[in-house]
Amino acid sequence: MMSSEARIAAMAKDARAAATEVARAGPARTADALRAAAAAIRDRAAAILDANARDLAAADGLGAALRDRLRLDAPRVEAIAGALEAIAALPSPVGEVIDSRTRPNGLRLQRVRVPIGVVGIVYESRPNVTADAGALCLRSGNAVILRGGSEARASNRALHWALATGLAAAGLPQTAIQLVDDPDRALVSAMLRAAGAIDLVVPRGGKSLVAAVQAEARVPVLAHLEGNNHVYVHHAAAPAMAEAVVLDAKLRRTGVCGAMETLLIDADYPATIPLVEALLERGCELRGDGRAQALDPRIRPAGPEDWDTEYLDAVAAVAIVDGLEAALTHIATHGSGHTDAIVTGDRGAATRFLAEVDSAIVLHNASTQFADGGEFGLGAEIGIATGRLHARGPVALEGLTTYKWVGRGTGQVRG
Repeated sequence: MMSSEARIAAMAKDARAAATEVARAGPARTADALRAAAAAIRDRAAAILDANARDLAAADGLGAALRDRLRLDAPRVEAIAGALEAIAALPSPVGEVIDSRTRPNGLRLQRVRVPIGVVGIVYESRPNVTADAGALCLRSGNAVILRGGSEARASNRALHWALATGLAAAGLPQTAIQLVDDPDRALVSAMLRAAGAIDLVVPRGGKSLVAAVQAEARVPVLAHLEGNNHVYVHHAAAPAMAEAVVLDAKLRRTGVCGAMETLLIDADYPATIPLVEALLERGCELRGDGRAQALDPRIRPAGPEDWDTEYLDAVAAVAIVDGLEAALTHIATHGSGHTDAIVTGDRGAATRFLAEVDSAIVLHNASTQFADGGEFGLGAEIGIATGRLHARGPVALEGLTTYKWVGRGTGQVRG
């Protein structure tokens, strides 16, 4: 029996060869493959939902947020197919000239986008990541090795079948999108240690998964932290807008990484009580500082850990802050660098907030739940990167490329 390391090495070798073949085939063929995969998902929607039902039935101990991420229904399956078509319709970034220059000696230089190579994706609970990550890697000229969580094993297998069907229909190697369909955790460790065979690992999941990947990896990691996101309601916010933005940011879907986890309300905001009542009346538990608790007896006291917690549930921390400076300080102290928003009619306050909050996504008068690659017009995303290197925010096609320098001369030598 092959060791975990040997199994991953063999998959990576096949992926490398597939990436070369995909590059030669060109973007028209990858678009064909994704459209064929979308058709396969629609044709097999019933089988995909049946597989998902089996996963849900076996996931009794899964928390509400992870269970929501795992669950598929007919609209979600259609959204997965639609995302593949949207990615197919996007221009491939491969070959894009980022910039060019001609040196005094006549040597012409260009920076050109190229695929990263072989990408490994480690994720949990979300079967849609199987399709999104496979499609984004393929469209950006990469090959990918997918390792989803065991709780979504049947769903992932069904969606991977559709991707493989699309690749075959377009005459592309099925090894361009491979699925590690074995729950053995040793295979994940082997992926993370496969330096030179796998070029980049992207973890997609909770804080513990990301931390474990970063601690063990010998392969470069494109990681994201949890979405400890803030909405700051400035004193110049329009009350109707503030309520709409806050309710959507917290309650549209509580289990997504773009959900608001902390509400900051300016001490001079004139409609504080109706705002917190709107959340409470819709079933959102609030945990507040002393001033927030004084607004409504239903607000529980917040402990020190509440300001740093990604609840992924109908729970939010709430604090009353003395102006923009205090809001900025709170976010800098407790934020995770994911997504933060200000609601205000004061352009100067908004400009300062957008400039000084050091997060991957900063928003003015909009819900944090727009933190999504599809909403950014990127087709889908492989994750939201919160670091400062290579890619930041929703990672889509461009984030899965690097670049090389191409020089064209007429016999120039340095002498």
